[in-house]
Amino acid sequence: MRPEILYPFFADTISLSGVGGRIASLLEKIIGRRVLDLFWHLPVDIIDRSACPDLADIKYDQVITVKVTIGKHDVPPRNVKRPYRVWCHDATGRLQLIFFHVKGDYIQRQLPEGEERLISGKVEIYNNQLQMTHPDYMLNPDQKAEIPGVEPVYPLTAGISTKVMAKIVRGALERLVELPEWQDKSLLKREDWPTWFDAMNMAHQPKNHIDLQVDSPARQRLAYDEFLANQLALEIMRQQNSRKKGRSLTAKGHLIQKLLDNLPYALTGAQVQSGAEIEQDLARPYAMMRLLQGDVGSGKTVVALLAMLVAVENGAQAAMIAPTEILSRQHYASLSEMTAGMDVKVAILTGRDKGKARAKLIDDLQSGNIDILVGTHALFQKDVIYHDLAFAVIDEQHRFGVEQRMALSSKSREGATMDVLAMTATPIPRTLTLTFYGDMDVSALHEKPPGRKSVDTRTIPLGRLDEVVQGLVRAIAGGTRAFWICPLVEESEVLDLAAAEERFRHLEQIFGPRVGLVHGRMKTKEKDAAMDRFVTGDIDILVATTVVEVGVDVPEATIMVIEHAERFGLSGLHQLRGRVGRGAEQSTCLLLYGNLRGEAAKSRLRIMRESDDGFVIAEEDLRLRGAGELLGTRQSGMPDFKVASLEEHGKLIAMARDDARLILGKDPELKGERGQALRILLYLFERDEGVRYLTSG
Repeated sequence: MRPEILYPFFADTISLSGVGGRIASLLEKIIGRRVLDLFWHLPVDIIDRSACPDLADIKYDQVITVKVTIGKHDVPPRNVKRPYRVWCHDATGRLQLIFFHVKGDYIQRQLPEGEERLISGKVEIYNNQLQMTHPDYMLNPDQKAEIPGVEPVYPLTAGISTKVMAKIVRGALERLVELPEWQDKSLLKREDWPTWFDAMNMAHQPKNHIDLQVDSPARQRLAYDEFLANQLALEIMRQQNSRKKGRSLTAKGHLIQKLLDNLPYALTGAQVQSGAEIEQDLARPYAMMRLLQGDVGSGKTVVALLAMLVAVENGAQAAMIAPTEILSRQHYASLSEMTAGMDVKVAILTGRDKGKARAKLIDDLQSGNIDILVGTHALFQKDVIYHDLAFAVIDEQHRFGVEQRMALSSKSREGATMDVLAMTATPIPRTLTLTFYGDMDVSALHEKPPGRKSVDTRTIPLGRLDEVVQGLVRAIAGGTRAFWICPLVEESEVLDLAAAEERFRHLEQIFGPRVGLVHGRMKTKEKDAAMDRFVTGDIDILVATTVVEVGVDVPEATIMVIEHAERFGLSGLHQLRGRVGRGAEQSTCLLLYGNLRGEAAKSRLRIMRESDDGFVIAEEDLRLRGAGELLGTRQSGMPDFKVASLEEHGKLIAMARDDARLILGKDPELKGERGQALRILLYLFERDEGVRYLTSG
């Protein structure tokens, strides 16, 4: 149950003075429908009305507050669309007030000739004459207190003015109450942070531009509150999940040793470390939920296979799920090659398997004749019944939703929760790992396998396209293969297609039928057929949009050309570059750029030239683009932060994670005095799932 002290915060905005149905609907579009949503709607600027100069002293456009005497009204004839002008003056000079679309005698009543008024707004100098269009305030001198010295400026929506928005937020802030302190007092003292109540008021009533900064004490305090709520909820879920009944799968060693003997190389230190962490998890009688993240070519598949063999050694089955058919087939080929000569039966099931062959495979699966099944979401289908599925590997974790993971867990033996290893080839910055995967344990592969060469990366202006093509002619004659990537214009698939088809036709004129084309609007079978022709060497050049970003493994391809590289994000460029450099030959990545006016685009290409470390690149990408773009604005499971910014407040996340672990170490059920206050924090930032896990646990 939501704590009673928070009830006023969750009231409808329509309950605020001056907010009717129309205004409430407009607010809902950009903020939300509750008073609480207005708390998080922080100002982005201020209007400083403290300047009160004599009219004669005004030399530039500025916001002023002045006391003047109202003079003559220039009222235009009714049928003329000229502005309504009012002349006013002080002892030093004259000011012209200008109004458009005036109806009735409103202005005459507001500004009667001969009376004094306080006028506040932006004054401009036009033809050596001071003008103010539609003043913000026109009041009697005794109403001076109604004009704020510094006024917050909020993000707006059509139909709500700056003044109205400020008034609505002021009304919402009247509902604020002191809440029990959930932060450690020594932390508040060390960081010089205010209480939550004071922080909210300070954030909404900035005195100057410094108070608007993300590193102001008030905003830092609020951001830390939000991160702590997030980390606390994730840590509660992680601890509860780790207590779910699972199966103890202990490594016997015979299959694992045979695999290690089969491999033509030694594992890297990172692979050994990650393998040991997974092995430890599998041995516990609780369900494993671990994320294995590694750069392109860091050897995740070997680590996943070592883990799957632990299940097989225990007489159970393992499944490996990939997001696409071509990636599934590559995993199948790779696992089959690595387990050659071993007593391990690997099979593949995709959407294209039909009829008797599919029925035979499902019979074998149900009877236990298949040890490891690789496939796409076809592995979730109702008629796919396992003999004893104990462990699942999910490749490219972000492409699988909660429903699919639940469908998979329903395939495990009754009463036990399945062990799951999620994998991603997209290195994730540490702040994002803590924020989005905080309920999972994380293993990272920071090393590349021995013998893997760095890709020679060069930036070339598009004006030298002919030189690039001639270089490609020589390289193809020497027996290599190449990718040619055309940019993805998200707003228009038609434009993407046109760009890719145009480049395909251009290269086809030079290379003839040895060029293939793959783009997002092709049917899966057509895409797979084109990719297969490239993999088998029927074609030498594959022109594509970014559909080849993840998973296509062609060791013979040593050239990657990326057209209009300035349009891509850093992580996308790095993923594409990772498609080459997978064989023994030296590989090259050519980044062809057009317009490089923006600093961010220049930085991206410079970083690509200087680094091939995916983790370094991911951190830089976060800095340049922000979390929303990096992960996709509404990626599944992405928390919606109200006041915290991952880019600006990222250093607070690790602090919040450590704090959350300490808190739950001392008070696992949040029953103590601080624990009760932290329950209010969880509800305040709508991380109620944390409280629900506590009560259900």
